[in-house]
Parts: sequence; structure tokens; C-alpha cells
Amino acid sequence: MNSNTARTWRSALAAVGCALLLAAAHASETAPPGISETIVEVPKSAGIFTVKLETTVYKPAGDGPFPLIVLNHGKARGKAAFQSRARYSEQAAALVARGYVVAIPMRQGFSKSGGAYIGSGCNVEANGIIQAEDVVAALDYMTAQPYVDRNRIVVMGQSHGGLTTLAFGTIAYPGVRGLVNFAGGLRNDTCADWEGNLVRAFETYGRQSRYPSLWFYGDNDSYWPKPMPDRMFAAYTSAGGKGRLVDFGNFKSDSHGMFASHAGLAIWLPQVDAFLRELGLPAGPVQAAAPGSNAEASGADDPKSDTNKDPE
Repeated sequence: MNSNTARTWRSALAAVGCALLLAAAHASETAPPGISETIVEVPKSAGIFTVKLETTVYKPAGDGPFPLIVLNHGKARGKAAFQSRARYSEQAAALVARGYVVAIPMRQGFSKSGGAYIGSGCNVEANGIIQAEDVVAALDYMTAQPYVDRNRIVVMGQSHGGLTTLAFGTIAYPGVRGLVNFAGGLRNDTCADWEGNLVRAFETYGRQSRYPSLWFYGDNDSYWPKPMPDRMFAAYTSAGGKGRLVDFGNFKSDSHGMFASHAGLAIWLPQVDAFLRELGLPAGPVQAAAPGSNAEASGADDPKSDTNKDPE
């Protein structure tokens, strides 16, 4: 076999290998049985430019209109553009089973979304407000869809997405009924008094908050150790924010990963159902939750993937 033929065979084998890897990747990203998963590009105005936000949409069967949940992702360590698309497929399936459309927008600079991540240095309050602009863009897009009930909306978020959710709570948006915060915050150890910066951000959000909120924090959270969750909640509510804190104690090796874990469903779903009822929204499954989905397969169960320890 001459060198040219050998190179040709190597190229062909490499192409086949790449095709197999891509097929395996797509197979691992199939939607849970019984629900529809699509990826859309949500336009967001960024000055004179428009960026597109990569957004995963899970939808029940039928035409709707269905109530909407926007679910905000956390921030992995490292460059935001290297972060994979957040799916939370098992968690979304449970919410879809309750009759909700679930949208998970990757914020600016994350994954395949356009633009650059804007960190705002040590200014945690500003960081959350900037992230909340992407929630508004996602809502503008989703509420224009005929299958969405624009008068029944809940915004949720995990870790950095929880901070984003509470920051969004300072914005009056028609149809939003409430907020759910799963271990929300932003940690940057390179900033002096990072804990104080975070507490003060929550105080500001509470002072300007427009919606009731439900909070989940555990006792063995590696990023918000006791008494940080209590300090953040007290700052928020003392400033005027309406909220209820669920302290669910220790969870596995790190309670920061509770929401994205299969075992966490038994903790947060009953509490969220009760909150939804308080808001006058559908609660409890209207169809069987799709079996076979696995949040851990997407890497979402790693508590280290949903916070920010990078200098900004």
C-alpha cells in the first residue's frame, strides 16, 4: 500500500469515527419519551447588533396554550462559550408532565449563544441584572408563540441562574406570577468580601422585587455554606422581598447539586407544586412523567458546574 492510499484510508476511517461519535452524541441528547424537545434561536438586541440565544424548548403534546416556565442555567468554571447546552431533561419532563412549556435559554456568551459573557467584575448585583436581560428576550420570544399562555409564567433558576431569576424579579413583566430560586448566587473568591457583595445584591433585588419567590438551599452546599443562605434570604426579605425558604438539610455530598439530581425531585417537586397552587397555576402531574430521562447524563448533576469561581 503506497503512502497516498494509506492516507486515504486513514482519512476515511477518521471520517467514519467522527460520524459515529456525532451519532452517539445526538443519541445521548434525545428528548425524554413523551415530550417534544426543540432548539430555537432567540433574538436579543445588543446595542446596534442582534445576538441569538440558543434555547431549548420542551413542550407537552397538543396545541395549548400552555403556561410557561423559563429555567435559567448555572455557570460552569472556565470560559462561558465552552459550556455545553443546559438541558435539565428529567427536571423539565416533570414540569412538562404538569402541563407546562419549559424554555431553557443559554444566556449571552454561553454555549452556542452569540455575544460575549459580561461578568461585571466583582459587582454581583450588576451581573444579575445583565443576565436578566436575556430572560426578558426569552420571554418576548416565547410569549409570541401560539402554544404559550402569556398570562401564566413562572421563572426559575439554578445557582447563577437563581441569581439571574431574582435579578429578573426587579423587572415588571406581564404575566409573570412567581420566581423559584435553587441555590442561587455567584461566587468569586478573588473579590474582597465576596460574601458581602452577594448579600448586598440580594438586598437590592428584594427591595425592588415584584413577585413572590420560593427558595431552596441545603446545609452542605460547598458554595454557600451556613449561614450564607440565611443571610441572603434575610437580606432579601428584610428589604421587602416576598419569599419562602426551604432548608432541606444535607443532600448527598453537596446540596448545591440537588435540583439537577434525580434524587432531588422528591425534595423540590412537592414544594413547587404547593407554590404553583398558591399562584393559581396548574400543579401536580396531568400526565405521567416521562421515564428514562437522566439529568446526570448531561453533566447537570455536577455541583461544580453551576457556579463561578473564575476571576472576572
